[in-house]
Amino acid sequence: MRRLTILAAAFAALTGAAQAQDFPPGSVDYVIPFGPGGESDVTARMQQPFFKDLYGEELVVSYKPGGGGAVGWSQLNGMAADGSVIMGVNLPHIIVKPEQGNVGFETDDITSVYFFHYTPDAIVVKADSPFQTLDDLIAAAKENPRQVTFSGSGKGTANHLVQVKFDQLADIDTTYVAFKGTGAAVTALLGGQVSAEWGYSTVGVAQGEKVRLLAVATEERQPAFPDVPTFKELGYDIVSGAYRGVAVPRDASEETRQQVSDAIAAINADEGFRQKMIDGGFALVDVPYGEEMDAFMAERREEYIAAAKEAGVLN
Repeated sequence: MRRLTILAAAFAALTGAAQAQDFPPGSVDYVIPFGPGGESDVTARMQQPFFKDLYGEELVVSYKPGGGGAVGWSQLNGMAADGSVIMGVNLPHIIVKPEQGNVGFETDDITSVYFFHYTPDAIVVKADSPFQTLDDLIAAAKENPRQVTFSGSGKGTANHLVQVKFDQLADIDTTYVAFKGTGAAVTALLGGQVSAEWGYSTVGVAQGEKVRLLAVATEERQPAFPDVPTFKELGYDIVSGAYRGVAVPRDASEETRQQVSDAIAAINADEGFRQKMIDGGFALVDVPYGEEMDAFMAERREEYIAAAKEAGVLN
């Protein structure tokens, strides 16, 4: 009898362990804290078929827009914590926004488990711009302080913070004009309202021959733009952009956090997925849950807070 009891207990323990390891528990709701059509949505939809191939379950994209992401992020920790819900997260947004005032969440409220790509910052000009090179733009800015104008997506965003950093490194004084979203910033550029755009490399993909990229903020040249130099090549230590990843509610177990991290990592490792991202002008990164995530976030926080203060976004 004692032996049967021990065997039953062992079986129950094994069954419980197997149940605890089940991921996903069914279809997974992938909440994007913005409206449809933006790059958070685009990349989430790129992930969908790869998730289905890996797990045989649907990755269902839904939206909770408002407050530049704040509405969604402020509700994350009230959602199911069993792995059935994940939410898109963006940098510098989840670091800078809470520093600007009460937005319903703090950075530490967000349990990020994987960052899988960033949209590299880039200086974009119209195809017929007199600025053929980055040096041309810098020379004009030195000769005419604050007269070289840039459109960009929002204040305190990746576009805005990199403009501040570049002005410092190049010893120039340019003017940043914030627009509501990348689309509006592109429209301003194409309409001749500004000299250039602090945009993303994806603008080059989307606009094709209408625009020209002067430099892109990646470690190495992007395959989609082999003729466009990096800022680092040109002597400016800038590798930056809008980082995107996924988070889970804070009540998610360590096991669930790791499972979600591993799932996004598996998608990121797929060559087909990687090629789609590269072709779209995105740059892949792999920042998993754990110590690597902690170090990454600490480094980003220090950089973004300093830049936001310099930009006048924070006191």
